[in-house]
Amino acid sequence: MLILNILMERFNLPQELAQIVEHSPSVIVPESKETLYELIFGNSRSDRIEVSYEVNGEMVKEASVVRCRNGAVVNFEEDYMRRRDPDSMRIADDQPTDKPRFEEVYGYPFSEVREETMRWLATQELVLVPFKAGGYDYGYEAVLVCPRNAAFFAFALGQLQAFVNIREVDSFTPRAIIYMAPPFRHTRFNGKQVVVHSRSETLHEIFSYNLYPGPSAKKGVYSVLLDIGEQEGWVTAHASAARIITPYENEMVMMHEGASGGGKSELLQDVRREEDGRVLVGVNTVNGTRHYISMSDTCTIEPVTDDMAMCCPSFQGGSGKLTLSDGEDGWFVRVDGIDEYGADPTYERISIHTKEPLIFFNLQAVPRATCLLWEHSPDSDGTPCSNPRVIIPRRMIDRVVKEPVEVDVRSFGVRMPPATAEHPSYGIVGLMHILPPALAWLWRLVAPRGYNNPSIVDDVPLASEGVGSYWPFATGERVTQANLLMEQILNCPNTKYVLIPNQHIGIYDIGFSAEWIAREYLARRGGVNFRMDRLSPARCPILGYSLKEMKVDGQYISPKFLRPELQERLGQKGYDAGAKILAEFFDRELRDYDTARLHPMGKAIIDCFRAGGSLEDYCELIPLGLE
Repeated sequence: MLILNILMERFNLPQELAQIVEHSPSVIVPESKETLYELIFGNSRSDRIEVSYEVNGEMVKEASVVRCRNGAVVNFEEDYMRRRDPDSMRIADDQPTDKPRFEEVYGYPFSEVREETMRWLATQELVLVPFKAGGYDYGYEAVLVCPRNAAFFAFALGQLQAFVNIREVDSFTPRAIIYMAPPFRHTRFNGKQVVVHSRSETLHEIFSYNLYPGPSAKKGVYSVLLDIGEQEGWVTAHASAARIITPYENEMVMMHEGASGGGKSELLQDVRREEDGRVLVGVNTVNGTRHYISMSDTCTIEPVTDDMAMCCPSFQGGSGKLTLSDGEDGWFVRVDGIDEYGADPTYERISIHTKEPLIFFNLQAVPRATCLLWEHSPDSDGTPCSNPRVIIPRRMIDRVVKEPVEVDVRSFGVRMPPATAEHPSYGIVGLMHILPPALAWLWRLVAPRGYNNPSIVDDVPLASEGVGSYWPFATGERVTQANLLMEQILNCPNTKYVLIPNQHIGIYDIGFSAEWIAREYLARRGGVNFRMDRLSPARCPILGYSLKEMKVDGQYISPKFLRPELQERLGQKGYDAGAKILAEFFDRELRDYDTARLHPMGKAIIDCFRAGGSLEDYCELIPLGLE
């Protein structure tokens, strides 16, 4: 560990932070993640700690941390703290924003809380963690300021981001700072998750008033990258990506975007098989009929990104395809789909046989035993927590791609509810739709959060995560991000777009099978290279084109999965009712972009939607690029 005078020599800190460091009883700058891990428990003999803070004269327990054989396991006391609150962001500066400003929400200036936060931190034993937001190669220098008793949070950030050993650098000037002050959740914010952002041209400050890493260590850093990209004219997409290699050694790079729970992590998973080796396409929720296909060989997956895809201008070449690189050093993997041994052999093997400690959230733990990904902690009502997590460092993942890649297919995933004629819903999307670029842009603007989202606290049946599905993490203005996405699409005419549902297709419960089947199908075809006579306009124009047929590994997928209106219990009547729900949702969400500052092509696309435009109309605006 570094002593204070060396710390001050290496860091170029703002005056306020320098004063906190000067007055703090002790400051630790870990030289390694191993050191940071040991700080969690304080000594090698401790197997369990409680993270508590004094609130109005009483100690309030926030979380417990257990030392398991394979890492630290964190469980929060409140169900609410086990998931990200989508309404946690507040803006404390005067720069342009469409997000709630602190003073508008609470009725007093943030300067009061800021000063109180700084005073509180100066009384605490602290851990300072230097890191690079966006990865070692292309990232930006940043630092976390964290109370020592919340070292688990510091270790989590050190796993997610590119941890920097301060001994290995001569000078370190933070472009971003995260300040952690957990008790303020109770003293100032009525128990709510609140993360306050204060931006300037040279520094992005994040004040995190809760201990769940989602809104700060994870999405807060995402906000920093979006803010920098907004200044420099590029986007960090909310996407996973993988190089897919067929059994015949053909390659395709696929990028999958979507709101939380939209299937980003699932893109990187192998096709889920039944015990007899078959692949379950879907289960009829009315009569229980199960539809299978057999797949002898499946593609090899070489992961690129899990959630944050940096699309910096320096990556982009002359191919006409979007180029991206991972913006993280570790992945915050949700494992609610791992409900028994063997459900995801890759992550199970990594987490069980890890050579270095990991950090787990919302999973059951016995001291010195092995934490298992399928043993989810129960919420207060006894049901398993829907948001169990583990942070997996990239370097532990087999075949992970380290260099930037060019994207052949850019898909968008949406969680769909069941839909019948008696109970219509927006769950009318077929197994895969081909989208014209204009519609691909519209889907990214509205970005439905979708059905039964496990990652966040929300009761709204059809809410929007907005531009690119990363809007909850952006600190600026919608129209700026919409324009950046438009320029990105226009500059990448050789990247093609598809729409893929998960959870349901009409009356069928599909889980993530559509995504896995579409991935295999597209890879075998070498991407979206269809002739137009293989496609038919979807009955709902904003769904683009449906496939007339789909054959995977010699077997046809039932047309009822490709065109849900063919399902007897849904039919055209139920489908049209669902299409109306979708159209009304689009109309409502697109009003936010009705401004003179919108890109001219964007305005033309929205005008086309409002005029009831056909697929041909959208393709005339930006060509589909198929013959």
